[in-house]
Amino acid sequence: MSPSSSGLCFFADALNGSQHHLHAGLDVQGPFTSTQVVFRFPRWVPGSYFLREPIQHMFDFSAKDENGADLKWKRVGVDGISVRLKKTSTTLSIRYTLLARELTVRSNHLDNTHLHLMPPFTWFWPERGVSADRLEMTHEVQITSPATWTPATQLDLLEEKSLDGGDRCWTFSTTGRDMLLDSIIEVNPNPCISHEIEGRMHHLKWWDSGGHQPDPERLQAFQDDIERIAREHFALFGVPDWPDYTTVLHLTDTGRGGLEHMNSQTSMMPRSCLFPDHPDEYRDLVSLFSHEYLHQWNVKRLRPKSFLNYDLQSETHTDLLWWFEGATSWLGDMICVRSGAWSEEDWRLDFERKMKRHTANNGMLRESLAESSHDAWIHLYRSGPYTRENQISYYLEGELALMCLDTEMRRRNDHTFGACDLMAELVRKYAIHSDEAEQLGVDYKDIRDTLKTCPGGSSMGPYLDRLVRHRNLPNLQRALSTFRLKLVPHASDKEGKGWLGVGLKEASGRVKITTYHAGSPLRTLSQVGDELLAVDGVRVKSVNHLKKLIAGRTGEEIKLDITHEGILNTVSLVLPPSPQHGVSLKGKGNERWKAWLKTRQDR
Repeated sequence: MSPSSSGLCFFADALNGSQHHLHAGLDVQGPFTSTQVVFRFPRWVPGSYFLREPIQHMFDFSAKDENGADLKWKRVGVDGISVRLKKTSTTLSIRYTLLARELTVRSNHLDNTHLHLMPPFTWFWPERGVSADRLEMTHEVQITSPATWTPATQLDLLEEKSLDGGDRCWTFSTTGRDMLLDSIIEVNPNPCISHEIEGRMHHLKWWDSGGHQPDPERLQAFQDDIERIAREHFALFGVPDWPDYTTVLHLTDTGRGGLEHMNSQTSMMPRSCLFPDHPDEYRDLVSLFSHEYLHQWNVKRLRPKSFLNYDLQSETHTDLLWWFEGATSWLGDMICVRSGAWSEEDWRLDFERKMKRHTANNGMLRESLAESSHDAWIHLYRSGPYTRENQISYYLEGELALMCLDTEMRRRNDHTFGACDLMAELVRKYAIHSDEAEQLGVDYKDIRDTLKTCPGGSSMGPYLDRLVRHRNLPNLQRALSTFRLKLVPHASDKEGKGWLGVGLKEASGRVKITTYHAGSPLRTLSQVGDELLAVDGVRVKSVNHLKKLIAGRTGEEIKLDITHEGILNTVSLVLPPSPQHGVSLKGKGNERWKAWLKTRQDR
């Protein structure tokens, strides 16, 4: 073992894709600090705030010494395994199998066409029996794959070799625990498309879950937009010091999502995003890339103080996800339009879509952005039928809050300095790997204090408090008035339609309640799961049929037949008018609007 080597070698074998069985393991060279070596499996992955317990996918565990002799082991708690060494042991090898069939951006997936490997969902880490300083040294990673597959990863390639039978083994290295755990490895037969942007190599590795070949022109258009977006980021933050960036793009039927990693991202979109003449889906793809790319600065370098050293065995809370996700959503889309990857019309259409979600939600009167951030671990991935009544999304509402913060800052400094500049200043002062960093990591006070030092920001602390820590609605009309724009009801969303205020699902000819909207007249007369049978004695055949039965009956009393737990009930209610959740952005915008959308690359 070299002086810089940790003596840890991580293995993964992707040759059993037909059964989704990923064979994995770890070799640990001595010396050992104890004859009892305890390994822990990470319980969550950075960027996805939920204890997913990936150890649940593990089976066929074994432990052996350097002679291949079996060693005794036992489970420790929910996430650990303890192995008993012999006093003379010089090497410990553990092997196990993982079921890798969950197709998401945050999980392992293996079939006969590719491997998407997430290190936190793949490997145990020594907790006891191995010196802690070894975990921050250089580790070796070996991936075995079919002969035609090639990898894409931010890890450094050391060697590739052909094995007997034609399979291939890829050997990589990386330094430190967090750098390995915050990486991805995608291996498939498709080419890795690489191009240089300001001296930084950008790699794109795509895979389609159904084997569909993307349109070459659309794929090239996406590469072009990657470059536009990257250059716009560089104009704001400066050209980064990292040499490479890897984008893994999974194209599926309906799945979507994204997850940032150090110097890389995995993004998943419906394959229609690269179909010709699918502008809405393509706009979402570009937005998703920009969002995850921006995370290289806003979450991977600039971090909450509680994220400086990830504890992947327990929940790690922060009140700042409104900044690290909401601000990333806002600025990521601003960069899309400023770079030219989006048109102004793209931005308007996307904003109107978000506003329809915003106006249909009343949770902001019951939960602040800080509360939503802190409770991500118990709320974000556990939504239910009543969620919208008392919870908000720190993504959506954080984005709108940042837009308000940005416009208010610009009001107070003659439109020369905005929230994007605030983020750049925070990155300079508090980001890891920043030569100018005053300290590493931020808390709310750091953001608030830095805002007060910005042009026009000296008295903006209370304004930020109201946006983030109070339970209220942001004044979007005031924000938009800065640019001579305003929100008006959408022409297609007219008042007067009969409205029940419920979400509905239709299955086997039955129409059932799934959730309630704010102000629903059925909120106190029914429960989630109830079936709507008839309106004034007329049998309900479908969701569309129900809408026709109540259309134009605003202000009228109707009788609604409902079954609850198999018992038929008839309720009477007066239909209120449909709220106007759809909005349009009116106005051409003034010179300040044009300046707001203008690229920073001209500076």
